[in-house]
Amino acid sequence: MKFVAQRVSRARLAVGNEPVSEIGCGLVVYFGVKTGDGAAQAEKCAEKIAHLRVFEDEAGKMNRSVTDVGGEVLLVSQFTLYGDAKKGNRPSFTQAERPEAADALYRLAAERLAALGVSVRLGVFGAHMVIEQVNDGPVTIIYEI
Repeated sequence: MKFVAQRVSRARLAVGNEPVSEIGCGLVVYFGVKTGDGAAQAEKCAEKIAHLRVFEDEAGKMNRSVTDVGGEVLLVSQFTLYGDAKKGNRPSFTQAERPEAADALYRLAAERLAALGVSVRLGVFGAHMVIEQVNDGPVTIIYEI
């Protein structure tokens, strides 16, 4: 399992011309599931997202989490995180989990984040999404289990 978290001042996600999710200060998290991943990895990723200290404290140090600052998370499923372009120019996605299993783990991670007190908004699994985000910093963290 892998995620890319970006600190934002705001973000908006739409499918077609229809707005789906919007957040203020927080994290946009692109979430990828690899073949063989399970519930333990999804829960560990949720814990990491909730407690990732990438927001500044009073001294200007990145010492506060999205939970600490009352921020939100826009969690976006993204199988392309497991795209492999080592051979040729067209990525292979053979490492990405099948949609049914990936969706279940994506939703489990969202549920766990909510249980940890994080306000979570979701993308639309499998849809072509348009995401507008205003990166803050920029701060981008890549995490893989």
